[in-house]
Amino acid sequence: MNIAILSGSHRPDSQSARVARYLQQQLSPMASAWIYELANNPLPLWDQGVWSGSEPWPTLWGPVAEKLRASDALIVVAPEWAGMVPPGVKNFLLLCGNAELGHKPGLIVGISSGISGTWPVAELRLSGTKNNHLCWVPDHLILRGVGALLQGPTPEGEIDAQVRARIDYSLGLLVEYAKALAAVRASGKVDHKTYAFGQ
Repeated sequence: MNIAILSGSHRPDSQSARVARYLQQQLSPMASAWIYELANNPLPLWDQGVWSGSEPWPTLWGPVAEKLRASDALIVVAPEWAGMVPPGVKNFLLLCGNAELGHKPGLIVGISSGISGTWPVAELRLSGTKNNHLCWVPDHLILRGVGALLQGPTPEGEIDAQVRARIDYSLGLLVEYAKALAAVRASGKVDHKTYAFGQ
């Protein structure tokens, strides 16, 4: 089992990256997980060169796409910036096609330094998966006041403990969705050649 984690902040040393590392650690008994950080790996804005394979896409996107194709699920850690998902997250999802994410489960982890964090969840559920056929799982995580959460090996208070328990539950469920959707992809019923794009 191989799970990709997108740290969706463009900022260096971000809370998103810290949360992504925590998720990777919690997944270790169940799956192998790798992290792609937008902060240290900026991608150009999508253009049709992705389809034709013209530079710089084979160099910049090719290795990422290869790792995504070998992954069974995707976790997107998305901070809320002015009520929106950072533009790099949407660009990342535009670059992904059926080969990378088609009929694989995705878990949304919305984070906020304050009391919000719901808007990234709503935005990602609304758009970003039409043409790559990523399947968001029904549950999601919202980490409010993220700076006070997941700071050490043990919980610091009741809320931190509740968040950690919910994370473990969601990650375990994601692994089960990954197993189930692997059967869908292997069923012979998926026809990306005829139906490459969502309606």
